Order: sequence, then structure tokens, then C-alpha cells
Amino acid sequence: MSSAVYPGLVNLFRTTFATLRAVTFYSAFGLWTAFWSMVMVLCMYPFSFNHRYRFFVRPWAMVTIYLCRFICGIRWQVRGKEHIPDSACVVICNHQSTWETFFLQTLLPPQTQVLKQDLLQIPFFGWALKMIEPIAINRNNTRQALEQVRQQGDAALKKGVWVLIFPEGTRTPPGTLGKFSRGGAGLAKAAEVGVLPVAHNAGTCWPNKSWLKNPGVIQVAIGPMIDTGQLSVNEANDNARTWIDQATKAMS
Repeated sequence: MSSAVYPGLVNLFRTTFATLRAVTFYSAFGLWTAFWSMVMVLCMYPFSFNHRYRFFVRPWAMVTIYLCRFICGIRWQVRGKEHIPDSACVVICNHQSTWETFFLQTLLPPQTQVLKQDLLQIPFFGWALKMIEPIAINRNNTRQALEQVRQQGDAALKKGVWVLIFPEGTRTPPGTLGKFSRGGAGLAKAAEVGVLPVAHNAGTCWPNKSWLKNPGVIQVAIGPMIDTGQLSVNEANDNARTWIDQATKAMS
């Protein structure tokens, strides 16, 4: 066998294996989500928010990330857990993939996320999602979205619910960081709570523009709490972005 043919066969094998692995994962994830969404819609109504999260949302997210681990070979390491406060606050995180939306639900419960309003229209999944009280915004109306984040986020924080915000507003490739919306910092300032910055490189294993998954270890870093009491909204937002930028560059 010539030296030119051998690398081609190796690449073909790797691509085929990666495709089979991705198909297996998405099939398992789809079946699990469809089944669990129906369970949530049928059974979740009598439960309080905290119990809904504990018995329905967190198990769904945990099963999902472990399916990804066992099928796709995606593991994770977390540093900085000592920075997580005892009470709920605003969590500001960079956004590279879908993986972090699952994982952070297992790390900081109970939690609500700011997400696109359109997701609530998905049959069963969207109906179940609506029952856990997300902050579903219309991105086409920025002013209304900011006010909604502030009002609903403040109400959630007062109930001891963490508020997770991806201030970039969209997914960005590993090694890059988009402009940060001030909504998260503004909410924290208005609610008189701190900002917990979280950085990761999930996009290296779960690329945004490819449905294939790369086995590896996702690094998750939790930074020191940013006290918004003595900072302006812009300063708090800039501090969070600076820390996340430095942390993600250190993961390269």
C-alpha cells in the first residue's frame, strides 16, 4: 500500500467513525429529550419551581452531558468551584456551543436562562421549557428584552434562583469573544448581587458549525465574584469580559 493511500484510509475511517458517533448521540439525545419532555409536561405541573428543577430539569441535563461523554468522548474539568457563592447571583458566561447550556444547569441549580422566545414554540420541548420559567426574549426588540431581563431576573434572584446570561447573544468560535451586552451586569447592579464570570472552551469539542463532535476535555473556569456595589454597569460588564477573555486565552 502506497504512503499516499494509507493517510487517506485513516482519514476516511476517522470521518466515518465520527459520523457514526454523532448520529448515535443525536439519536439518543433526541429520544431522551422527546420522552422526558412528555414526562415533564404530564407530571411537572403540581411541583414548585425548585422541585421542578431538581426532579426534572437537572436530570435531563445530566443525562444529556453523560450521553455526550460516553458516546462522543467529551469529558470536562472544572476549576474555581471555591468561587461559587452560597446565594444565587447573575452568572455571565461566554457562548461557544450547546454543551455549556446543559452543563451549567447541573453546576448551578436552580437556574433560569435568558433564551430566544422562539424555543417555546417547539412542541413538547418548548411546552416543558415554558413550565420552568425561562426569561424568553424577543431579540428584535432590544429595549423590551433588557427590561424583561431586569424584571424577571430580579424576581428570580429574590427567589434564590441563579440567572445565567450569555452576553455575546450568539455563539462564537474558540479563541474569539464577541461584544458583551450590558444586560447581565445591569441586572446584577439593579438587584444588588454580584456577577460570577464563567469561561470555557466547549467549542473545541462541540463546534458550532459542525454536527460532528470531537473527543477531548472541555475546560471550565469559574472566576472570583465581581462585586457590583462599587462599580458602574459598564465597569462590571468590562471586568467580567476581561476575566473571561483572559481565562479562555489561557485554555488555548
